[in-house]
Amino acid sequence: MQTNFTDEQLKDPAIQRANEILRSCVHCGFCTATCPSYQVLGDELDSPRGRIYLIKDMLEAGRPADKKTVEHVDKCLSCLACMTTCPSGVHYMHLIDHARAHIEKTYKRPLFDRMLRWTLARIIPYPGRFRLAMQAARLGRPLRKFMPDPRLEAMLEMAPPKLPRPSANDKPQTFPAKGARKMRVALLTGCAQKALDTDINDATIRLLTRLDCEVVVAKGMGCCGALTHHMGKVDESHVQAAANINAWMTEKRVDGLDAIVINTSGCGTTVKDYGHMFRNDALADDAAEVSAMAMDVSEVLMKLDLPEGRMNKRVAYHSACSLQHGQQVKTHPKTLLKKAGFEVVEPVDAHLCCGSAGTYNLMQPAISQELKRRKVANLEAKTPEIIAAGNIGCMMQIGSGTGIPVVHTVELLDWATGGPQPRKLTR
Repeated sequence: MQTNFTDEQLKDPAIQRANEILRSCVHCGFCTATCPSYQVLGDELDSPRGRIYLIKDMLEAGRPADKKTVEHVDKCLSCLACMTTCPSGVHYMHLIDHARAHIEKTYKRPLFDRMLRWTLARIIPYPGRFRLAMQAARLGRPLRKFMPDPRLEAMLEMAPPKLPRPSANDKPQTFPAKGARKMRVALLTGCAQKALDTDINDATIRLLTRLDCEVVVAKGMGCCGALTHHMGKVDESHVQAAANINAWMTEKRVDGLDAIVINTSGCGTTVKDYGHMFRNDALADDAAEVSAMAMDVSEVLMKLDLPEGRMNKRVAYHSACSLQHGQQVKTHPKTLLKKAGFEVVEPVDAHLCCGSAGTYNLMQPAISQELKRRKVANLEAKTPEIIAAGNIGCMMQIGSGTGIPVVHTVELLDWATGGPQPRKLTR
């Protein structure tokens, strides 16, 4: 794709990167075949190729974002299926993130939109606040059909019927390996996950220590910054990310670290991109080192001696977009589940998003609900006893549409190697 940025514009590193990405696009349209929003809406401007044209026009002109551009950029899930499909290696993730940052700086959204986005950014990254918000939403849930805006209805609908008690394992501490230590790893405990499902981190710690890893929950670690980053709130996301970088590098310099383990794949995609986010910052070297150490929990488990098992349960595996497209981790979870003795099946259109996508299910509920309907139907068609996934957002989204238990992959692997049966299977 030909671009026409001025020399002055190209002095901006963000525009330089956008120019590189735009020039790599060859207009082929392969991305439309795997774009969930295009599959639902059928509008070229709601495909990656269409959004690329809109973003190119906006950035080249150096103008503020307009309503039309914002509308179509907002409908992007950032599932990154287009990046898996693209034969030219277009790094759509960096381009859409830049577009969102430009929109945040130059476009004044309607008051209600601004209030909604501000509220989400102030609540979800903070487990204590999020827990209180979910408790309040549970009380308001019976009134959800009377809400004046479908997004408010979606927020009340999201509230689970019951919240787990906070886990003592989420506090800064070190969990020793059960045997001779093979690795020392830091665990990202997440933010929303700590409020919605404490079993995931508990199972991760049990499994890793059983496989002779020392697991540390680093002091000063918090939200990865993904939520605010994808809202275009760059300053906020960088503050959150910088806190994690400093926390993990302190651990590495004091006692050493072999890996940073992430069991929420949406967070993993962001942490693995810290090196890019901070490439022009004083933290550039540390950020790059953190990104190099970041691993999905399935990547770490592939390096360890997971024992073979005979679980004899039929599991439909849902591959989170952030894992299969964002991180290109596609086979490890299935390999591990099979080794543990599970029968693993996959739905048709496994590459398509379930519609969760961070806060997308709250901000674009109509599209999200249609994607959920399709995903649940495809999973249920495989007649599984259990649905497995590696991302809390996907688990909540799919779980709200099916009666089949939705369990994190690591919980099943913990169960298969001597841990307790996941509580989701006993309800």
